[in-house]
Amino acid sequence: MTTLTIDVRRANPQDARAISETHRASWHHAYAGLIPHRPLTRMIERRREDWWRKATRGPATLLVADVAGTIAGYATLGDNRARGLPQEGEIYELYLRPEYQGIGLGHTLFNEGRRLLKSLGCNGLVAWCLEDSENAQRFFRSQGGRDVVEGMEDFDGVSLKKLGFVWP
Repeated sequence: MTTLTIDVRRANPQDARAISETHRASWHHAYAGLIPHRPLTRMIERRREDWWRKATRGPATLLVADVAGTIAGYATLGDNRARGLPQEGEIYELYLRPEYQGIGLGHTLFNEGRRLLKSLGCNGLVAWCLEDSENAQRFFRSQGGRDVVEGMEDFDGVSLKKLGFVWP
């Protein structure tokens, strides 16, 4: 019998290439057809291996979901950037490779991020998603989030509505 290990841990510089590959695959899957092609491509290309290597050193915390040595997903988190909201913590990003979606890894990664923010003294949490991203909305609602605030995000002159989900 083979044992499969799943670990959510802080990323290290050696994870940079795998995180970059995960970012590329997950963003293409999540945003193709939602974000215009050119800005999406530029956003993905900007985050190559070197970018992620620097990201492992902060200021945001970068967590990875490591499945038997494969980086299946990642989350970035830190202080809430929307100062008008009372929640002190924010999950900036949470993405999984498409082949690892739907098996509970997102839930595990989200809960570890939430636990870590709480251990750092953050009261409450916010996470944002595009309004047209039904998968993201369904995920945040399944985690108990309530969408209570809206905003806009600009992608080369195309404005898309985003939703802010909060947890106490």
